[in-house]
Amino acid sequence: MSEFTVGDTDFLLDGRPVRLLSGALHYFRVHEEQWGHRLAMLRALGLNCVETYVPWNLHEPRPGGFRDVAALGRFLDAARAAGLWAIVRPGPYICAEWDNGGLPHWLAGHPRTSEARYLEQVGRWFARLLPEIVSRQIDRGGPVLMVQVENEYGSYGSDARYLERLADLLRAGGVTVPLCTSDGPEDHMLTGGSLPGVLATVNFGSHAREAFGALRRHRPAGPLMCMEFWCGWFDHWGEEHVVRDPADAVGGLREILECGASVNLYMAHGGTSFAGWAGANRGGEVQDGPFLPDVTSYDYDAPVDEYGRPTEKFWRMREVLAEYAGAPLPEPPAPPTALGVTTEARLTGWAHLEDVLEALGGPETVSAVPPTFEELDVDRGVVRYEVTVPGPRRPYPLTARGLRDRAVVYVDGEPAGVLTEHDDRLKEPVAGHARVELWVESLGRVGYGPRTGEAKGITGGLLHERQYLHGVRARGLRLDALDGVGAVSAVPFREPPGDGSPGLYRGTVTVAGAGDACLELSGWTRGFVWINGFGLGRYWSAGPQRSLYVPGPVVREGTNEIWVLEFEQAGAAPPVLGPVPGIGTRENPPACP
Repeated sequence: MSEFTVGDTDFLLDGRPVRLLSGALHYFRVHEEQWGHRLAMLRALGLNCVETYVPWNLHEPRPGGFRDVAALGRFLDAARAAGLWAIVRPGPYICAEWDNGGLPHWLAGHPRTSEARYLEQVGRWFARLLPEIVSRQIDRGGPVLMVQVENEYGSYGSDARYLERLADLLRAGGVTVPLCTSDGPEDHMLTGGSLPGVLATVNFGSHAREAFGALRRHRPAGPLMCMEFWCGWFDHWGEEHVVRDPADAVGGLREILECGASVNLYMAHGGTSFAGWAGANRGGEVQDGPFLPDVTSYDYDAPVDEYGRPTEKFWRMREVLAEYAGAPLPEPPAPPTALGVTTEARLTGWAHLEDVLEALGGPETVSAVPPTFEELDVDRGVVRYEVTVPGPRRPYPLTARGLRDRAVVYVDGEPAGVLTEHDDRLKEPVAGHARVELWVESLGRVGYGPRTGEAKGITGGLLHERQYLHGVRARGLRLDALDGVGAVSAVPFREPPGDGSPGLYRGTVTVAGAGDACLELSGWTRGFVWINGFGLGRYWSAGPQRSLYVPGPVVREGTNEIWVLEFEQAGAAPPVLGPVPGIGTRENPPACP
């Protein structure tokens, strides 16, 4: 048993100064069978601690319907076995480029404040979660050194009572290790996000001395720590792949260490937002601008890449961190086994989207106005809205107001176009009498800024000319309805049509020498993929991500089942399972992502 405390200038372990050299690794973005390898990579990088968020919405997809909360405890046990301490950031909000910042969709309309109903739900969640953390604190023989209160709250709100209540819940739940907060190094952020008596830390990607100077204006005493040193960045669909020059990142790390501060590399290993859990952002200075959905890969241009391999950034950072290690660093573990042979999938079955919805969708509703995804209990997935344009009447424009995020439209069963938030009117007018279907997909909920928690679906109504269309039929399909090896057994498959029609494609891919792989979907437009019932995430021809990472433990020797849910236009060529690419450079990034 040990005691970890916060001193006037240093962190103290059993009374002796210690510097935290931590790295972010999200257990929920790495296949559990690969946790040990990735944690060993952090040790080889020169780190002594691992940090992870906890996504509430992953573990409680429906109120009271908890799912594998014990995964956090297993991860913390794996960290201890790897010789690492741990920092846990349980939120309830986490950002993390994760859908809705980790907040459950069913909390829509309840902001991150001391509002009673919201705190009641947080308290219930913490009562289930905290035992996984409390029993693994360092004063009980576990690895957990610190627990964070909320996350970057100063970038969102200023409800001091809310932070106090969260700290009270953590303490009442048995957290005895030090608490901390983390915020950007700006006065309004530190004022709104810090809490008296709780260690304040800062998040930044450069200019460490200025950032710590801002922190010292608010907290003259206490250890300095950068809780998020952004050594890379994430990608949005339809934009360029983002990288940070290794020399620049290493220079930023060295400056932090020269300040005598502790650090948490964000990310040390990013992993993958499997199963459609990637979030989104809003552009503009106040995050109220264009909608920017995040890609499936969370490689983050991190020192350990998406496939668990050391990059140039890894080796350069290792050289710096070795100076602070106090002992020779362990060598990196052997790389994961990789698939050696490229294989085409054989797609033998296809089901129309209507048939998939009928077999796996939720109940149909009829209402005057379109219900939101949240009202239909859809966290990730698609909703079919159907409405009748009465007639006879002349052709008028049809508009989906407040559309979030993307709709494929059919008029009397024929494709009529694709609508988005900023292009929400069909190019061709619609005459009545007509049946209009809109298959609306969520591309990820915003996870940062004032638009966090915004509803998905058709949120402003369907207009024909200036008249609202009422009597809207709606039915949702949650992505998790397709999780698991037997999930599609109720779907009526037939032979693929051969014209690229949207729908659920089913087939097999035969593997000799199973291991880590990439799945290429050349010519396919947008959708999701499952291998052996494991959701790999979203693909989209908009790029920059061109293929999906397939963890080796998902692939089995011999025949593997593959499902592809395509929303717009399937490719002429089948999906291809192939080896992971070589490690990329700034000028030539790897093919996947």
